[in-house]
Amino acid sequence: MRKGTFQGDVLLWCRMLLPAVTKRIYNLQNKQLIKLFSRLFSQDENEMLEHLEQGDVAETVRCFFEDSDVVRPNRQSVLTLKEVDQFLENLSKLTREDDQVQHFASIVDRCTSNDLKMIVRLIKHDLRINAGPKHILEAIHEEAYRAFQVSMDLNTVISRFVNPPSSNTSNASSSSNLASPSTLSKVTVVLMTPVLPMLAESCTSVEMAMKKCPLGMLSEVKYDGERVQVHKRGSEFRYYSRSLKPVMLHKINHFKDYIPKAFPSADDLILDSEILMINTKTGQPLPFGTLGVHKKAQFKDANVCLFVFDCLYYNGDVLIDQPMITRRKILEEKITPIPNRIQLSQIEEIHDRKALAEMIVRILKMGLEGLVLKDITGKYEPGRRHWLKVKKDYLFEGAMADSADLVVLGAWYGTGQKGGMMSIFLMGCYDEERDCWLTVTKVHTGHDDATLAQLQSELDMVKISKDPNLVPKWLKANKPMIPDFVAKDPKKQPVWEITGAEFTNQGVHTADGISIRFPRVTRIRHDKDWKTATSLAYLRILFKRSSESMDFSLLLGNTSNEDKSEIKPGTLNIFAGTSTTSVRDSTRQTMKSINGVNKRKERYESEEESAETSMTELKKINGKKIKSEKKCHLDFMTTSSSKLQAGSSLKNENTDKPIQKIEQNFYEDIKVKQESPSSLLIYDLPTDSETEAESEDNERSEYYTYMNRSRCLGSFKNVRAILVPDIEGSKRAELHKKLKTLGVTVLEKKNRSMATHVIHQAKTIRQDESEIFRDYGKEALHVCESWVEESVKQARPVKMEPHAVILLPFYCSCRHPQL
Repeated sequence: MRKGTFQGDVLLWCRMLLPAVTKRIYNLQNKQLIKLFSRLFSQDENEMLEHLEQGDVAETVRCFFEDSDVVRPNRQSVLTLKEVDQFLENLSKLTREDDQVQHFASIVDRCTSNDLKMIVRLIKHDLRINAGPKHILEAIHEEAYRAFQVSMDLNTVISRFVNPPSSNTSNASSSSNLASPSTLSKVTVVLMTPVLPMLAESCTSVEMAMKKCPLGMLSEVKYDGERVQVHKRGSEFRYYSRSLKPVMLHKINHFKDYIPKAFPSADDLILDSEILMINTKTGQPLPFGTLGVHKKAQFKDANVCLFVFDCLYYNGDVLIDQPMITRRKILEEKITPIPNRIQLSQIEEIHDRKALAEMIVRILKMGLEGLVLKDITGKYEPGRRHWLKVKKDYLFEGAMADSADLVVLGAWYGTGQKGGMMSIFLMGCYDEERDCWLTVTKVHTGHDDATLAQLQSELDMVKISKDPNLVPKWLKANKPMIPDFVAKDPKKQPVWEITGAEFTNQGVHTADGISIRFPRVTRIRHDKDWKTATSLAYLRILFKRSSESMDFSLLLGNTSNEDKSEIKPGTLNIFAGTSTTSVRDSTRQTMKSINGVNKRKERYESEEESAETSMTELKKINGKKIKSEKKCHLDFMTTSSSKLQAGSSLKNENTDKPIQKIEQNFYEDIKVKQESPSSLLIYDLPTDSETEAESEDNERSEYYTYMNRSRCLGSFKNVRAILVPDIEGSKRAELHKKLKTLGVTVLEKKNRSMATHVIHQAKTIRQDESEIFRDYGKEALHVCESWVEESVKQARPVKMEPHAVILLPFYCSCRHPQL
């Protein structure tokens, strides 16, 4: 269709394409729809429910409509959009089952099977056309979607961006229904209408945060509750969830008495906030999930508290275009906090890497969920992910996340495109004392489509359709965790590594209530079976040590001035003992920071130049004679043990002093094992205790990142790695990124002679391939990519013996081909 030629009802067209934004509520779940149509078609309800397991209720209705002898589908579609819209409007007002059946009967005889299928999808608010508001509204006008993000009012947006057709226009093709940009009125926040919340993207490093917020940021506690948008107009209140739906009354019904006291000068306002349960005796937050009506009743000494972190509208002033620092100042000036009822979120203004790294460590040690970082100059952008969220499972490619090796115990059918497939899996562990299997979590992310399709035939499952009476005796599962399928024999099921944000204890699962929050499958453990998977006893240990076992050495550098005061887990007063200033008091300091941005940019550029010169320094070092008798040759003939005796320490080439312990060569104190002529020499690393002591050394440098890793004095400081050519594409990029994250210097091919480590994809190298590595450095160690993976996971060098590359006999110690 040519632009400007559409003469239909644009609003009606958009309402049909975007059923989820019409705000119509039908209260018809899948099983209720099946019950209605089984009566209407005179079909067996159980058969329809069995067909529904394929995951698409609209497709089920279509199939049984075509098979019905009572009502036959129309051959040709005769319904108009206006008729369907009116039908849906009337349906939203009906609540009795008989009335709903009668209402469907009034239209079904005029429907084709596809018509009825799409009507059901309109009721379910999902057309499955892979197009949302952004696609549809930007087809109307380039600014329409942005306006919709702010107002969430489809009628208002369409009326502002589309002119009504003119009855006096004789030539339709010469006039356009679309308003010109010059005639558009600015669509802004509408009081009592939900605004799309501003969102946060995952922050994987301190460096990323500093680049996103070069002028400084507000570091805010990430509250483990439920997000609520509060609208107040006089004495009228409305509360919207993150998905813009009304919040349940039992969670917010008392706030109408406290908000006027907390904001005495506010007649009208819109607040962005988080609600969570607070223990009134200790002032500490209760776990996620305690806001439920039944859970809430279990906590007598607790209140639902509103933590306010942003203000979008105040007494007629729209604030979304104001900088974050200004909006925060307004909140501080206007609010009168009410303890355990209405409080401001806790923030600290941060301008440097070290302060941010220490803040991250502080909140993780306290067991809190994480931080939200906000650019002090940033606007409130509805629907945009321009804030940053920091959680331990986001940092260092998930190296700080919690994980367990669990067995697949059952599965559920998926929905949508995964309907009819086992795509949600019940994971559990074995209890040796009771000789039974217990549930730990259910997971539905981590597998690609190809793997998921393969699992349908590989998993040996028995269908029980969530029937508690069919649950085998070996499985202990609470009713909500009874799956569609259970394993025929759990001891023959695969083991998967499940990684998540943290271990939790909410009582839903039977493994002492221990579960994993935000779980995902990170690896299929082909090397493990049920005997070597995580048991209940070991799961208890993992849960207990979850917060204690985190290695913060990757985040913290020199911690000599770090606050050593004791921190109580779960406390919200994270800034106790620190010199935190309010945003109101720090505005002048912030303006100085803004004026000094050029100086910080110069510092960043200087650090980047320093990182770029690291290769030049390596070349200089390589050109000098290194006095060490520990030659880690890539020899394949039996080597005399006399050549493998301990040698002198490496010297720092830039000074006359011996290199410090934290800067010691990667091979220092490595014990060499003599192997057969057909295998690579294997090297044992120092013990774990030595590595941990090294990581806690007070002489560790500040947190290293990709661009300033040359300053890192950690265990990987002297590692210079090169990836072999047969590692290509995304795998090469992934390994390259992980090596840089560890602080390893990744060499280009032209510098291969300086390599200390050669990373291979294969476990063995054929004889005809070994010539390729003749000039890869005589002292280089050849290891598989699995060494990198394990080092990232442990956040320290791991033993190389399991990862050594096996090379066929080809070279003698003098590097001449064997004859």
